[in-house]
Amino acid sequence: MFLPAGLSKLTGFEGTLGYFASLGIPAPTFALAATIVIKIIGGIALLVGYQTRLVAIIMALFTLAAAVTGHAFWAAPVDSAFIAQLLFFKNIAVMGGLLVLASAGAGSFSFDGRKEAK
Repeated sequence: MFLPAGLSKLTGFEGTLGYFASLGIPAPTFALAATIVIKIIGGIALLVGYQTRLVAIIMALFTLAAAVTGHAFWAAPVDSAFIAQLLFFKNIAVMGGLLVLASAGAGSFSFDGRKEAK
């Protein structure tokens, strides 16, 4: 889910930049560029199982930050608070999965698994 989201932010850079600015994120251009890099590189690393434990922790922290800054349902207008709340708790669930992955590590077909087998 991170890789397609990062690619869509890359292809829709201007629109996403406007959204980031509307959230009051400081240095929105830098924040968006960092978000794209984290989502694309982190997504690929998780897919292939490279440095899985470390990447999963980084992605979990990133997902928590995204939930708090991008889906602050407690500060959202009444007409959009429900959707923001759903997206916030979706991010919390994803974060939980990432922490399980950080704990368990990658499988035997991953780069990490092949490295351990040697």
